[in-house]
Amino acid sequence: MKKLSFHPLTWWIFSAAVAFAIARVNSPVFAIAAVGVMSVIVFTQRDDAPWGRSFNATLKLSVWIIAIRAIIGVLIGVPIPGTTLFTIPTLPLPSWMPGIRIGGAVTLERLSSSISEGIIICAILVVFGAAASLTSPHRLLRVLPVYVYEFGISVVIATSVLPQLVSALSRIRMAQRLRGQKTHGVKAFKRIALPLLEESLARSLDLAAAMDSRGYGISKKRSKYRPIKWARIDVAVVIAGLAVVGLS
Repeated sequence: MKKLSFHPLTWWIFSAAVAFAIARVNSPVFAIAAVGVMSVIVFTQRDDAPWGRSFNATLKLSVWIIAIRAIIGVLIGVPIPGTTLFTIPTLPLPSWMPGIRIGGAVTLERLSSSISEGIIICAILVVFGAAASLTSPHRLLRVLPVYVYEFGISVVIATSVLPQLVSALSRIRMAQRLRGQKTHGVKAFKRIALPLLEESLARSLDLAAAMDSRGYGISKKRSKYRPIKWARIDVAVVIAGLAVVGLS
């Protein structure tokens, strides 16, 4: 499928609109549908770059968040009456914590409520992760207003950290596999963490030197060799996002 060129702010506006609709509807079915649509867009339109591959890590993180939210909802929380699935030992709590229980009867309603909340939270996370995966942080920096120049630099650098860590982690694991070393387990953690930390520090120093040599922060006025303009397809995507909010 042919990849289209979009304005750097297009997918962020669209994702913000979809995230607002997810929070407004508050339905796990709608949240799953939104994640499915964003996944199709990402897998067909993302670039073969570190930030493009970060969406997979966002999906994996979301699965863990849903699992943790379900476990916490089962063990700790306000009792919800309904169909009892199983019962776990109850931990007594002081009198100044009424209505809260650790353990006890786990009902179907309690479990489904915890999973639904986790799905909605993760759907919002995935939607913004899709925007980060579809947008080059370098192009995003170029379109930010001048009065948020320094803040924009900080945000773009921060949003590019996770994709760079994912790319570095993949390279380190591949190198260790070629050496015949294990890449999973507690022992392998040290062999992966130390090179990853060293590469992250080296990248930070190189970035600081590059920004200093280019005069970042010295002048608020910036020149643009290739101006980025809004196209009709960008307007169409933004209108689609606003339509989702209006119909929710």
